[in-house]
Amino acid sequence: MSSDKQTLKPTIGLFTAVTIIVGTIIGSGVFVKPSSVLAYAGTSNLALWAWLLGGILTLASGLTIAEVGAQITRTGGLYAYIKDIYGSFWGFLTGYTLTVLYGPAIIVSLILFLGILITKFFTISSFWIIPIGAGIFLFLLLLNIIGTYYANAMQNISTVAKLIPIFAIVVFGLVYGQEGVFGSDVTQLIMNNDGTVNFGRAVLATLFAYDGWIMLTTMSGEMKNPQKHLPLAMLIGILIVTLVYVMINVAIFKTLPASEVYLFGNSVSAEAAVILFGSIGAKIVNIGLIVSIIGTLNGKLITFPRIPFAMAQDNLLPYSQHVQYVSKRFGSPIGAHIVMSVLTIIILTLSICFPTVFDADYLSEITIFIIYFFYMASFVGLFILRRKNKGQKRAFSVPLYPVLPILAMSGGLFIIINTFISDPLGSGIAIGGLLLGVPLYLFTVKRT
Repeated sequence: MSSDKQTLKPTIGLFTAVTIIVGTIIGSGVFVKPSSVLAYAGTSNLALWAWLLGGILTLASGLTIAEVGAQITRTGGLYAYIKDIYGSFWGFLTGYTLTVLYGPAIIVSLILFLGILITKFFTISSFWIIPIGAGIFLFLLLLNIIGTYYANAMQNISTVAKLIPIFAIVVFGLVYGQEGVFGSDVTQLIMNNDGTVNFGRAVLATLFAYDGWIMLTTMSGEMKNPQKHLPLAMLIGILIVTLVYVMINVAIFKTLPASEVYLFGNSVSAEAAVILFGSIGAKIVNIGLIVSIIGTLNGKLITFPRIPFAMAQDNLLPYSQHVQYVSKRFGSPIGAHIVMSVLTIIILTLSICFPTVFDADYLSEITIFIIYFFYMASFVGLFILRRKNKGQKRAFSVPLYPVLPILAMSGGLFIIINTFISDPLGSGIAIGGLLLGVPLYLFTVKRT
């Protein structure tokens, strides 16, 4: 392996860029979140407004980051932005959080969820949950290793495939649904079940469903025309996701009374599909959910390894020359894939051996609290870059400046505050996990 800085070829066009955004955002939330958002919103009108507002905040964030990304066009995404704007220390902590804490946790969550879905669909023993989930993970990992072309092809196919059952529910729900979409109020039902009506929490639930929009930026260095295609892909991808989320909720409310949408909980989409398509309806939703999770998992495997790859290029990891290794035969960042795979296996093993103590789902949820600090820093970074590069021509400028960046910052601050209030212990654990990156940074600096 050479110690020279290695590069990845620019192979990603606009279509693949859009499918990476859509594929990494749309996971299980599109099928299971409608009920939980309604449970906080209280009325169908406010639930739909929550989904729309979540989409607007996400779009504001995406376009704000797109201007930053159009100026810092190298691989690494959020890590690269924070490092270039604030320096190596903060960049390292960003990359460490994404690579060591959040990335492996979300990948393990997807592996386990996928295993559960498939074993339930085929009614086989729960013993196979881990082997099936891990087997699909290894298959997708192999695709990513043997070439970005195959991983991108899988992403394109799975994204289109996951939209088919969603499109079917939307169309048939709008055409054949008999219920009223607007004006339904389940506030009293929620209160009777000891629930709490809180529009802010409803918006927060949608924002978690929109999470993943930034992952395309990790591959800026592999885009054929990042200055043009990154902003355009952000715009198209987030608009598609927002439209999908809003319209499937409209279709569900038109198919089922709001009271049943609330009571059915996570199975609400399956129940709506049974009404629309008969007994096969639940299977359609389950197949759609399985395909959706496969696409999301593949998207994570494409994007997350680019972060340690970029860190290694900056010599900010132990054994950086190995981590940044790019296969001459396949053109893929094999070293970074190995790093992410080893960390994923460690988290998976801990989840299996200590399930009551080590919950990958919970780790991924509380880590988002920290990631939003870095999001906020990148939003502020836009103002820093504008002042630093004043008078220079920009490839892309965020529309309605400074309104959209301020809106993006408001959404990020909203998530941070709400998460801290609702789960102070988890927030503290996340901060503790972040602080563990400080000695690792100092160790790495001493080695270089």
